[in-house]
Amino acid sequence: MNLQNYYWFFQSAIPARICDDIVKYGKSISDQMAVTGGMGDKKLNQKQIKDLKKKRDSNIVWMNDRWIYKEIQPYIHQANANAGWNFQWDFSESCQFTKYEKGQFYDWHCDGWDRPYIRENANDPSHGKIRKLSVTVTLSDPKDYKGGELEFDFRNMDPDKKPNIRKCTEILPKGSLVVFPGFVWHRVCPVKKGSRYSLVIWNLGWPYR
Repeated sequence: MNLQNYYWFFQSAIPARICDDIVKYGKSISDQMAVTGGMGDKKLNQKQIKDLKKKRDSNIVWMNDRWIYKEIQPYIHQANANAGWNFQWDFSESCQFTKYEKGQFYDWHCDGWDRPYIRENANDPSHGKIRKLSVTVTLSDPKDYKGGELEFDFRNMDPDKKPNIRKCTEILPKGSLVVFPGFVWHRVCPVKKGSRYSLVIWNLGWPYR
């Protein structure tokens, strides 16, 4: 899909006190090793963990608190309109509070899967839907870490095209956020110093028609 805007950002939109509250809350909960799509909650053996960490190395905490959604969802709606995507979406998955320490990263990936969610309970609000819009919120002050840049590849991994990589420097200030379609490829570069905290939310709708 060709896009006029591959992402839409809001700089320093979330108040610093809200960012600090999210970080404090996230640190108060036991974290878990982040995995990639399809792994689910199954226990991994040492080889699987080693292979995983070649692709993704970070720690996460899941959050479902209404006050967090209330702060961020209006910007998702606004970005969807401002960027001209106008995607239909009606449900947000759990918020993923992510900790990147020195050396941690998340290599190239896209958030959308190749098929809709299929749930045992057909009344589950995610059943039959796909990830349409992703949002990443910067919770850390840029002076507290180095590296960890969010990058996009606008060629969308077409093997016949050269990489078209762009650093999303617009969201470096604390409280900034970026919204982008779930099929856009992106990565988080390795953190070189300090700790980088972010919040990610995936927003779902019925498959494209």
